[in-house]
Amino acid sequence: MSSLLRQLSQLHATWRCKRRVDVLLCSTNGFHLRTFCSTTMSNADPIEIHKKKLFLWFSHLPQEEKQFGGYFSPETMHVDPLILERKPEERARLLGSSFQTQTTSSPSLTVEQLFDATDACTEGRGLNVLLYGAVGTGKSTVVRKLVLDWCSGTTFNHFKLLVPFTCEDLSQLSKAASLRDLVSRKYLHLKKHPLLSGEGNQAKDVLFLFNGMEKMNLDFRIGSTELCSDPNEALPPDVVVVNLLRKYLLPEANILVTTRLSAVDRIPQKYVSRYAQICGFNDPDRQRAYFTSRLLQHSKETGRNQEAHALIELLYLNLQSQTQLAAACFLPSYCWLTCANLHFLHFTDANAPIRTLTGIYTSFLRLNFGGEVLGTGMGTNVPIQEHQSSLMLYVVRTVGKLAFDGVTYKRTSFSEKDLEQWIGGKTKTDEELRQLAMFRTDVLDFFLAPCVENVKNLPEIPDEHDQRRYVFAVPAMQEYLAALYVVLGENKSALEKFTSQVSMAIGQASEDVTALFNILSKFIPLRIFAVFNLLKLFPKLYEKISSYNKGSIARTMAAELFRTEDSYNEDVLDQVEQSLLGVHGPQTKQYSEGKPFELYPIFMGGLLHYGNRVLLQQIGCSIQSTTVAQITGALRKYLVRELSKPQPPEELMDLLVLLYEFQNPRVTAEVLSSIRSIPLTNIRMTSLKCFVLSSVLSCTPASYYLEKLDLSSCLLTNDMLQILCPAFRHTRNLNLQFNSLGPESCIILRDLLLDPKSDVRSLHLCDNPLLDSGVRTLVEALPQNETLTHLSLMHTGMEDEAALELAKRLKKHTSLQELNVAYNNIGDDAALALVEACREHPSIHTVHLYLNPLSDVGKKLLYVRSLPKDHSGSNRRVKVLASVTEGTDISEDWHPILRVIRENASSWDRQHVQEQLKAFLRDLEWGRQQQPNFWKRLHFRRVEKGVRKTLQMLEKETAPPSTGYSK
Repeated sequence: MSSLLRQLSQLHATWRCKRRVDVLLCSTNGFHLRTFCSTTMSNADPIEIHKKKLFLWFSHLPQEEKQFGGYFSPETMHVDPLILERKPEERARLLGSSFQTQTTSSPSLTVEQLFDATDACTEGRGLNVLLYGAVGTGKSTVVRKLVLDWCSGTTFNHFKLLVPFTCEDLSQLSKAASLRDLVSRKYLHLKKHPLLSGEGNQAKDVLFLFNGMEKMNLDFRIGSTELCSDPNEALPPDVVVVNLLRKYLLPEANILVTTRLSAVDRIPQKYVSRYAQICGFNDPDRQRAYFTSRLLQHSKETGRNQEAHALIELLYLNLQSQTQLAAACFLPSYCWLTCANLHFLHFTDANAPIRTLTGIYTSFLRLNFGGEVLGTGMGTNVPIQEHQSSLMLYVVRTVGKLAFDGVTYKRTSFSEKDLEQWIGGKTKTDEELRQLAMFRTDVLDFFLAPCVENVKNLPEIPDEHDQRRYVFAVPAMQEYLAALYVVLGENKSALEKFTSQVSMAIGQASEDVTALFNILSKFIPLRIFAVFNLLKLFPKLYEKISSYNKGSIARTMAAELFRTEDSYNEDVLDQVEQSLLGVHGPQTKQYSEGKPFELYPIFMGGLLHYGNRVLLQQIGCSIQSTTVAQITGALRKYLVRELSKPQPPEELMDLLVLLYEFQNPRVTAEVLSSIRSIPLTNIRMTSLKCFVLSSVLSCTPASYYLEKLDLSSCLLTNDMLQILCPAFRHTRNLNLQFNSLGPESCIILRDLLLDPKSDVRSLHLCDNPLLDSGVRTLVEALPQNETLTHLSLMHTGMEDEAALELAKRLKKHTSLQELNVAYNNIGDDAALALVEACREHPSIHTVHLYLNPLSDVGKKLLYVRSLPKDHSGSNRRVKVLASVTEGTDISEDWHPILRVIRENASSWDRQHVQEQLKAFLRDLEWGRQQQPNFWKRLHFRRVEKGVRKTLQMLEKETAPPSTGYSK
């Protein structure tokens, strides 16, 4: 035992002396890597250490990917985009739209093939490859995959060393450093490595990778950038990079540079061996491969493989039809957004992190524009950092303004004249013109694409009247940018902008002016300076103007959410899904003339959420807390005012989505306090909508209860029911009829009735296939439940065994008042036992038993059993609705019975209903023969006529559609 302990102590000591401490620092957009080693193994190969460290860092997924639950990895989700080699003489077309490459016939290349030897290669000199592409085409993804493949040994095996740099990081370095210092600063284990010494031709085995070259201000003029061939000489980082590209420093080394379209000409042609353009996914097959790698990867982990396959098929059909979505998915970034939306719509569950639609679009922009700036710095000696401004803020002020104008005037397509007017129409200075040129080249095509329908209808030789139309690549992006434009306050009037500037100036000077007045007032009468006190009133006046503006934003949100012409459109989540998967089958009628912009107010609410404001702050778009408070206060008032009016189910679903996107429990609780009923009849519920409903109602206090929650005809399933449990605890009248709830759902409902926090008083489960086993499970809760007063189990597949079990359980339940077990498979004996139990029950007054297979004798016995046993009133009379007759009299409820049959006959077994109606006719004929009174016989004739009319309607198969009537 002692020898074992000695060995363990020796191993521990050995580990302590050989251990390494690695610290990885990352940024949102680049690949920054800093490694600090406390001690290094003397016999370890620095190259192997380098590969392990690079693999660890480049395997790291961005924060935006973690919202999917961590199912993805770079290896499983990568699909190679189209990469085309461009000849130097084609540089004139390099700055064209990225969408122009969709119809190319050139073969696609890999990055490794770009470094193959050609006739133009000079012996002893490495290749300089310039890989360029627009925003969103996948440059960073290709770089990540390239590094990972090199680390794993699957590509670039002829390079012994790969040294990746981000130009954004290099541009921030202010001190001069040699090439070897730059390498060792990032990768300490490569310090003094012989491949970087410059001796012999060892550098031929080195590949330098510079990602995002547009972030650096490279100057290739000899007079501005000195020549250097010594890798140990300290120079500014941009000078080191220029000398590498000149092949003056380590000429044998190979270099891969990635950049945006507008920066292609920053490297002179003579220093570029090959041009290559990354063009995204130019065909539906590449897009389908991307969607398959993501959606199926998730479904394997969650066991929803069949649903994922169905989604991919619908999406592929939509892409093949050359819709606007297919044009958008030309950019891999929009494929990511499409997958994120589908994942949100179809794979949301209670265990996943809270995600919102606004959060997805905000993360999408952060993923593509995090750290991106709009700067030129060309032709000047000023560092490029001093010419920078947030690229995303520029997008909001230009493209967002265009989007806002489109939403205001209900337009989704724009002419080239519109683009000229709203994007850079007022630029004057040379600097503004340069920024506009860069923006149009690099970013504009990311948001706007040629309208597919317009392009199809244009003639081959268009004249001046045939203008090309442009639309937003994804329709929801127009509404998001319009909402961001408004919430950021960019839609201020000229008066508001003027008062804001004056108020700011006065506010900054007010303290100094006040101090000066206090000193002078000791020598000069204060009355002279009284006029200056008026200046202090101006900031207060601006606060009132600003507050009114924020109130108008809230008023716009409420007005757009409850527009009358959009009242009966699909709810917003269905609209988002249809924009991705297309509409298959008959389209629903749209009551509004133009496209509804119902996501616009929901995005405005979602942008006020703190989490989204933090992400926007990181891309240069700040939403002040005071603005949020002002909009929130006004929004609460307008929402409560609108909810005082009756709203259709679709509008209520949109309201729930708005409150969910808002993620403000206090405001949500205050708005819901004015609601006592949520009718969502005929809404196509999904797991996401159920989660939204539960999340919103969970914001209310424990004492809050809905009087009615109507989820009839909502296509509910057992899984959805599980998600809805928190919402059911705040409900008293729960309507779940006309759904797809099976026996397993009764376990959830039983637990709900047993929950002491639940206050369900009325439970409607008509037309659900609960079956006999499900009903037996459900009634197990009756002895311990003290709240249920109405229970409807009509047409649930209930049989004698469940009816007898129900009769047994009723003896220990004291609050039930009405029981509906009509249209089941209950025979005479079970029905008699159930009525006997109801008669002995202290509170039950009505039992529905019609449309059950009861004999004539059984119906008569049921009528007799329903009467009190004696005249003292010790046993109450229970109203038993087994037919349209009660003994020899007409039932008081004959009309409601026929109405239920008429309204639901289209979804019921027509033959069974016809047989029951014929039994009603026999009951009426027998009762009429027993009546001596002429007027009573006439009444029998009238009821008989109504039954025959219903029977004829069924025989002609002209029954009206079900409206969900329940008893």
